[in-house]
Amino acid sequence: MYRTHTCSELRGSDEGKEVRLAGWVHRRRNHGGLIFMDLRDGYGYTQIVFDPENKDAYAIGDECRSEFVIEIKGLVRKRPEGQTNQNIDSGEVEVLVTGAYILNKSITPPFEIDQDKEVAEEIRLKYRYLDLRRGRMHKNIERRYKMIKFIRDFMDKKNFLEIETPIMIKGTPEGSREYIVPSRIYPGNFYVLPQSPQQMKQLLMVSSFDRYFQVARCFRDEDQRGDRQPEFTQLDVEMSFIHEEDIMNVAEELVLELSKAMIPDKKIQTTPFRRLTWQEAIDQYGSDKPDLRFEMPLVTVSEEVENCEFKVFTGALQNGGIVKSLLVKGGASFTRKDTDQMEEVAKVHKAKGLAYIKFTEEGPQSTITKFFKEEEIAKIKEKMGAETGDIIFFTADKFEVACQALGQVRLACAQKLGLADEKTLSYLWVTHFPLFEWNEEEQHISAVHHPFTRPLDEDIDLLKESPEKVRSQAYDLVLNGSEIAGGSMRIHERDLQSTIFDILGISKKDAELRFGHLLHAFEFGAPPHGGLAFGLDRLIMIFQNEPNIREIIAFPKDQKARDLMLGAPSELPANQIAEMHIDIRKPAE
Repeated sequence: MYRTHTCSELRGSDEGKEVRLAGWVHRRRNHGGLIFMDLRDGYGYTQIVFDPENKDAYAIGDECRSEFVIEIKGLVRKRPEGQTNQNIDSGEVEVLVTGAYILNKSITPPFEIDQDKEVAEEIRLKYRYLDLRRGRMHKNIERRYKMIKFIRDFMDKKNFLEIETPIMIKGTPEGSREYIVPSRIYPGNFYVLPQSPQQMKQLLMVSSFDRYFQVARCFRDEDQRGDRQPEFTQLDVEMSFIHEEDIMNVAEELVLELSKAMIPDKKIQTTPFRRLTWQEAIDQYGSDKPDLRFEMPLVTVSEEVENCEFKVFTGALQNGGIVKSLLVKGGASFTRKDTDQMEEVAKVHKAKGLAYIKFTEEGPQSTITKFFKEEEIAKIKEKMGAETGDIIFFTADKFEVACQALGQVRLACAQKLGLADEKTLSYLWVTHFPLFEWNEEEQHISAVHHPFTRPLDEDIDLLKESPEKVRSQAYDLVLNGSEIAGGSMRIHERDLQSTIFDILGISKKDAELRFGHLLHAFEFGAPPHGGLAFGLDRLIMIFQNEPNIREIIAFPKDQKARDLMLGAPSELPANQIAEMHIDIRKPAE
């Protein structure tokens, strides 16, 4: 027996017991002959003491260094008065070592495991098995398990059935690039790894499984960001014979219970959750995932500036654009450097520039005030509710560019002023997204979400004549400015699905080749159905207050989709490649 207790179990009530412990040497201190160590295992820490009177045990303690794996036996005793450690579970006791054994030595680690210091991410990922020994990372992985278990228990109580769907499926491109898997048995043919179980869960609805969920692994071969990974985990959900309210209510109840259980110290801003249409969200906050922990809405001032002499504004209006404004309370204190930084934010998001007016004790101040009459500035000030000490920023462009650029300025101002309360959870539903969007890169119309999203019933008549005006029965759940879940009601009629394929430029032959299985299934009595999917990695990241999702995944890829620990992706032996009936052509250097 290596241990009778874990390193987090011992308490004052265990005083006098003989125990065995095993773990890693976390920290070692030599105090005038006595050697103190913090012994660490996967559960916590216990302080152990080597006394020179026990020569054999002391010799082992003297040899031990950081990250040695050891086993000890000893007597539990209470720590001297005033020396308890409130930061660990076993902090009121220590173990006087009577026997010790080195189970495995360790070379010097590439970074200090006993301290939460900044370490280059490349080093952390290369030695991930060491990084995961650190307390913060250990806690993140434990919390991930507890959150997913809570979700599974919740879904079970709501009569959902967890059903696994295949990992190797047919390639049916729906937006992002797919990872492909060559078939050895069928030369020239390929499987792909699923971007999501979307089509499979719809087929489960046709199969009469009324309430499905899955903690699903998904794969996308796309460029990486802080909140993206090539392989990720989502909570996938689908329900039959419902309206969108039904599944939104289930999702809302889930995150409310999850929030209260996992982060009870945080305040939920509004219940039931606030709802905005996509149009309202863009118009009022410049984002389809607005952070509403602070208000700061965008306001249209096109009417107030239409007769001014500032040609940036009037030119935008004459070209069918809009002038948007943002009031920042106390923003008159912004320096020239601050306003220049805000302008850079706007330009990064396609605005041509960013105008502003400061309201000071001396009156309005800006390089653009000379183009306005006093009464025009007074109208803007009144509409915005501006006071002395405030600043108003302006963008002028096409609707989406003007709104989205100023929306990013809104976020930058809020960050500068510390307006986003970290103790607040602001949940929000954004609904009625456009069904289609123009793909500038490929010069054709594309589905905003995926081609199986149902249009709003009142917009179906617009499909053939004005598809760009059609809204969808889609909904995203937003938390503190991040999308944590997205879903929609699905198309369940073959004719309507074929119409959508036609609009997307998918020929009948291609539709049959790529989606024939789904179209045929719809001919056998498909029920009305809808669903959504939570990005679990992102949700756990937010709950743990981590900067990116790599911090809550045991073995993540880096920002270039590489596994630095395993050295993947890697080349394969030539005979294995030949078995797959493929040739490799490397790009010219």
